Amino acid sequence: MKLWGRILWTLLSGPRGRMGASQGWSFNSWKLHSSLTGLLSATGVASRWTQVFEERGIPEARESSEYIVAHVLGAKTFQSLKPELWTKPLTPKQLQCIQELCSHRLQRMPVQYILGEWDFQGLSLKMVPPVFIPRPETEELVEWVLGEVAQQPPAVGAQGGPLILEVGCGSGAIALSLLSQLPESQVIAVDKEEAAVSLTHENAQRLQLQDRIRIIPLDVTSEGCWTHLLPWGPVDLVVSNPPYIFHKDMEELAPEICSYEDPVALDGGEEGMDIITHILTLAPRLLSASGSIFLEVDPRHPELVKSWLQSRPDLHLSLVAVRKDFCGRLRFLHVQKSAP
Repeated sequence: MKLWGRILWTLLSGPRGRMGASQGWSFNSWKLHSSLTGLLSATGVASRWTQVFEERGIPEARESSEYIVAHVLGAKTFQSLKPELWTKPLTPKQLQCIQELCSHRLQRMPVQYILGEWDFQGLSLKMVPPVFIPRPETEELVEWVLGEVAQQPPAVGAQGGPLILEVGCGSGAIALSLLSQLPESQVIAVDKEEAAVSLTHENAQRLQLQDRIRIIPLDVTSEGCWTHLLPWGPVDLVVSNPPYIFHKDMEELAPEICSYEDPVALDGGEEGMDIITHILTLAPRLLSASGSIFLEVDPRHPELVKSWLQSRPDLHLSLVAVRKDFCGRLRFLHVQKSAP
């Protein structure tokens, strides 16, 4: 009962004592429209934390609280909870766990890191800071690649499917989602960060896709790095969501990004092109004839990439298509290798 009392007081009075007066809330500010049981239900607790997050200026306040409550109750989303769980009183242990996770959100930790997992293209991936969190836009990149592969005749690759190189694998989101939907494909995934390589390994294992992926620690900006990949090639596709944020824009990023995600996975240099140009320089040596490169970029990059490729005719690469993301921003590039 002592534990229950402490949690109840925290729930009603806010984390005032532990986190400072400015982070608490007043009991009187909570409109008591329901019984105490209702307040301690999943719906009541989610609503209460939504209010707290809103008062503290936490982005996506309702989504954050509902994801956390659902996670503690063993569900992916609040909407997927069984209806009877919405109103059933939570246990002291559940309330304590919700409080602890919500305290991390108050410190602007991304929900993906708090939950320790996130869905991408229907796959449940483990998420660990500071490895880059895959965004919804990148799911569109995967869908575009899948659409292009479906329109092409079978590639001459391992087991009859395309051989794909992903540069900057992070959590493995792109590589593993392509593997899961292209059952005869194989992927070479590279990243220079040890944490990313380790996490991709772990996610491949948990999805049982480890037999079709080679994960290599590699910095594509290093001299002669392409020689490490030659034994596995030629590849049919190069896919990447590289660091593409203009350096001057880094300081404008949200605290969730600046404080928790690896800046190396975000900062693309002065014009956001540092890693993009390395990929484009590397790719012709590894691509098969008429092979393709698919990139996620900043909306300012299509023209910059087009001009850069025109200045490098020796690469025999052409920008053949540009696509917008779901917000209408130029976001994805298709670059193709042509015959010398």
